[in-house]
Amino acid sequence: MTSKNTICLWFDGTALEAAEFYAKTFPDSAVTAVHHAPGDYPAGRKGQVLTVEFTVMGIPCLGLNGGPAFKHSEAFSFQVATDDQAETDRLWNAIVGHGGQESECGWCKDKWGLSWQITPRVLMEAIADPDPAAAKRAFDAMMTMKKIDVAAIEAARRGA
Repeated sequence: MTSKNTICLWFDGTALEAAEFYAKTFPDSAVTAVHHAPGDYPAGRKGQVLTVEFTVMGIPCLGLNGGPAFKHSEAFSFQVATDDQAETDRLWNAIVGHGGQESECGWCKDKWGLSWQITPRVLMEAIADPDPAAAKRAFDAMMTMKKIDVAAIEAARRGA
């Protein structure tokens, strides 16, 4: 690890599987190291994968196979800014289609319970529109969605 600040994500024996999925799904992502336990530990045995160093879109992460004691929650999520509907669809479908689940307003969870916000830049621009009526229309449209529909957000912003 070369970063001073690394996000540590707790897994129940699936850190390597998750890191490999993130590396193949998101740009600028990779598995950089796999470390095996030098001895037995509460959640595993000597020789099993203990930690996995990886990056998700350039963000350094450490997957820790700590066992079943702690679960992911929406209190932590990765927010991914997408450039268009195609990128939004690709990332959303990769997460949801690989054992994940849809949530509201651009949120979904992967099969390991980690939350993701797949957020088109158009949405962020629309809800920050200096025209409060346009921002509210875009916000109201978003509130009815699971995966964000870029064209519908743009139309709502315009008042169409």
